[in-house]
Amino acid sequence: MRKISLDKINQLFAEISSKSSLYIPVDTAAGAKFEKYDGTKTMSDALNTVRSAKDFFFPQTENMVDFKVEGKNIEIVEPVNEYEDFVVFGVRACDVKSFEILDRVFLADPVDNFYKNRREHGIIVSMACTKPAETCFCGTFGIDAASPAGDIVCHKTDDTLYLDAKTEKGAQLLDSLNALTEETDSSAVDAQKAKTAEIMKKLPLAGLDASAFGADKTMEFFNAPEWKELSEACLGCGTCTFVCPTCQCYDIKDFSTGHEVKRFRCWDSCMYSDFTRMAHGNIRNSQLERFRQRFMHKLVYYPTNNEGIFGCVGCGRCLAKCPINMNIVKVMKKLGGNK
Repeated sequence: MRKISLDKINQLFAEISSKSSLYIPVDTAAGAKFEKYDGTKTMSDALNTVRSAKDFFFPQTENMVDFKVEGKNIEIVEPVNEYEDFVVFGVRACDVKSFEILDRVFLADPVDNFYKNRREHGIIVSMACTKPAETCFCGTFGIDAASPAGDIVCHKTDDTLYLDAKTEKGAQLLDSLNALTEETDSSAVDAQKAKTAEIMKKLPLAGLDASAFGADKTMEFFNAPEWKELSEACLGCGTCTFVCPTCQCYDIKDFSTGHEVKRFRCWDSCMYSDFTRMAHGNIRNSQLERFRQRFMHKLVYYPTNNEGIFGCVGCGRCLAKCPINMNIVKVMKKLGGNK
């Protein structure tokens, strides 16, 4: 384990950015978001970014292929499949866990090469939480906010940043920072973890229990009468899906520039009325059906197909951003018997 004074953190960022593109969370008028470090930016102290770090591996829009048309001739132009090495600094435990969930989708056969290439080129430097918010419930899904995964795991005290490499990629990066950092033991980190654990126990959602849900529970919940009441106020705006770090649905569209056709993919939402529209019609015509799909996928369908792993990481973004305060916690409490 290495450490560096927080007074020198900009020197640390400068050294990392001299080797690879570095992205850190910074404060903006719309909330914290990841931006490329350029020597002028200051790392945000916000608990989490408004949108997750998912964007680095599965961006909101992504060009897939171009078609150049000249008369009857069509030239297919594939985008460059190699991406620059980059470092994402300050990723919280919930978002790091979301990468595991996305990996099971995009790295399963057939492998999504766009996603795969970005994962291979990215280094995740996570940041342990010290002040979790009232909307956090990552512990419900077995995530320890004080002990995130990542290539390098960071812990921050009042005046010091501690860095601990967990993977080969992380070790190589941390070794390159030896001139700026110094060796240390884990005593300060252990004390910080204990403080965070005590805070987590006192959060409003600390007792939220997911045991009623999981694999092979489709028939138990699919026709539950509670879906009608739960879905009545839903606007179908899709906000919850766009701030969610684990949502993976996308649409593929073609766009003509007048000179060529660009085929791109963009995030989609199961909360939209045209999400399942096909040539014969739509299989989910009501908001109840679309609402049920979203939460059944997180709590039942995904764990059924992924060894019991839930499709939610308890980051709390949907609780903070839903305009009518309807979210997965309320669904779990209503259907799962949580108080």
